[in-house]
Amino acid sequence: MKVGNQDLRPIWFDAGADAVKVIDQRLLPHRLVISELRTVEDTVYAIREMMVRGAPLIGVTGAYGVVLAAREAGAGRKDAFYRLCEKIKAVRPTAVNLSWGVDRVYKATAGLSQTEDRIRTAKTEAGIIAEEEAENCRRIGMHGVTLVREAAAEKTGGPVNILTHCNAGWLACIEYGTATAPIYAAHDAGIDVHVWVDETRPLNQGARLTAWELGAYGIKHTVITDNAGGHLMQHGLVDMVLVGTDRTTGTGDVANKIGTYLKALAAKDNGVPFYVALPSTTFDWNLKDGLGEIPIEERDADEVRFVEGLEDGVHHRVLIPPKESPCANYAFDVTPARLVTRLITERGICGASREAIQKLFPEKFSG
Repeated sequence: MKVGNQDLRPIWFDAGADAVKVIDQRLLPHRLVISELRTVEDTVYAIREMMVRGAPLIGVTGAYGVVLAAREAGAGRKDAFYRLCEKIKAVRPTAVNLSWGVDRVYKATAGLSQTEDRIRTAKTEAGIIAEEEAENCRRIGMHGVTLVREAAAEKTGGPVNILTHCNAGWLACIEYGTATAPIYAAHDAGIDVHVWVDETRPLNQGARLTAWELGAYGIKHTVITDNAGGHLMQHGLVDMVLVGTDRTTGTGDVANKIGTYLKALAAKDNGVPFYVALPSTTFDWNLKDGLGEIPIEERDADEVRFVEGLEDGVHHRVLIPPKESPCANYAFDVTPARLVTRLITERGICGASREAIQKLFPEKFSG
């Protein structure tokens, strides 16, 4: 995607620097900073501290992390290489893409004993994964735009109002995004769209990142408090809810940023379609019960205690509750399949049920 006159992705391997480069998303929208990842510890830090975030991007970061692990482990030390890869996989438990990306690159190096061979093979495989994820998101946009077009046809005037939660844009997904891919495609097709952008506490990925993305692309949007969504739906100001996901079961249960479940409940109560956009890499085909089986990450309570922002050009970190008050920081919640209207994948649109998903991905259910 373009940022000013520059084509940027949130991650790439810079051969000249011999390092993985990432956009430090903690500093957006006020500062665009490119950071280098040179070690496994750099990779772990970047994922844990959310320099990089979003399921597809975490997966690609993990994949490139295997390149760095191969370099650190050295020749012949398969046990050390394995342990470094496992360390990367353990950083964040909810997004299934992380372990998938690491495992795929690790397996591609199986049987290689020379360090340079491992590094070269890992680098190639990680690059392939990045391109595949970008293409998956392009296809999600291609399929999802039909839903926006249908909503536009049903209206007597005005834009299609889309409510989204968290950031499931190109910053989270290499290119296009998942939830934003149909929005970008609709805008490019000349469909009048407007996006309600949930702020998405506690880290404000919507207010900081989604709003920044949409503004740079010229898409009309309005930042709202997280709790405003139900009110907007009650008053007919939302035509669809469109979100991403960090892990989805083969039966259609969806884990996404905390607060997604409440949007789904409000959408169900007001007859608003609730769509979830995801590449197939975000499915966990082994899980059947999202509420009981998907691990929910609990993050540092300081993310709740403090907010960060810019005042007169100076970055500030401000304490909100009483210093002594305990805080809890559940990062995700699970939306049951019964509340999901449709899933939008790179292979097409389907219902949120095992039977419907199996029709699109029969090879994942064999046996």
